[in-house]
Amino acid sequence: MRVGLITPDAGHPLLAATAALLAPGHEVRVLDPGAGPAAAAGARADVYLLKARTPSALALARELERLGASVLNSAAATERCQDRTGMAELALRAGLPFAATRTYASLAGLGAEVRPGRPVVVKSRLSRKHDLVARVDGPGELRALAAAGWEREPVVVQPFAPNDGWDHKLWVIGDRVFAGLRRSELAVGGKEPARPLGPLPDGWAELALEVGAVFSLDVYGVDVIATDGGGPLIVDVNAFPGIRGQSGAPEALAALALSRAGRPV
Repeated sequence: MRVGLITPDAGHPLLAATAALLAPGHEVRVLDPGAGPAAAAGARADVYLLKARTPSALALARELERLGASVLNSAAATERCQDRTGMAELALRAGLPFAATRTYASLAGLGAEVRPGRPVVVKSRLSRKHDLVARVDGPGELRALAAAGWEREPVVVQPFAPNDGWDHKLWVIGDRVFAGLRRSELAVGGKEPARPLGPLPDGWAELALEVGAVFSLDVYGVDVIATDGGGPLIVDVNAFPGIRGQSGAPEALAALALSRAGRPV
């Protein structure tokens, strides 16, 4: 069978390892997401893995779907995870424990929301690389963000939920749940690789799978914090994250690709 990778980086560890597993019996093709819908004309794969979120990549995926191809994740599901306003609305309607979220047309309009003693988390409305994610404790931090060039950025605001300072990264491939711990993006210091995480608290794996059902995702990440009350709080959902360093993840992705293409695993 033929597997198409829609990605600007075929050397990404997860994709490269998955391609190596498939290579002995199957053909793996890489599609340039920057080519847009035009790349669909010559593409002939049984299933495509959409590891890109740019407008041109989504347009390519939609064209492949129009032609009858199976794309993981679908263009619609991928796009659904980019708008944090829509993400929160969908999650809360479904009864998921998602952070309460308010939307502002720009950071500049956020003044009345920020008061000393009431910390909030401010994020870019559009989820993307190098977007804005910051804790704001008062007007001073808000002014600093504006001075740093974020003044006109459309944003969402979530109340800061006291927690242990760690993001629980739950990654799902099909029905397999992987997990790691990473220092919160709000913590001081650089972004660290995810650390191994022992057995998940009761119900967390099921919660991660429920997110996939609600968002119609096949390969995705769920960022969860453990609140001071002990319960899980979802703060973000990501389509096709990196899932680096997780034993068994390439095997799970190869198996999912084969099963969605209708071939025996």
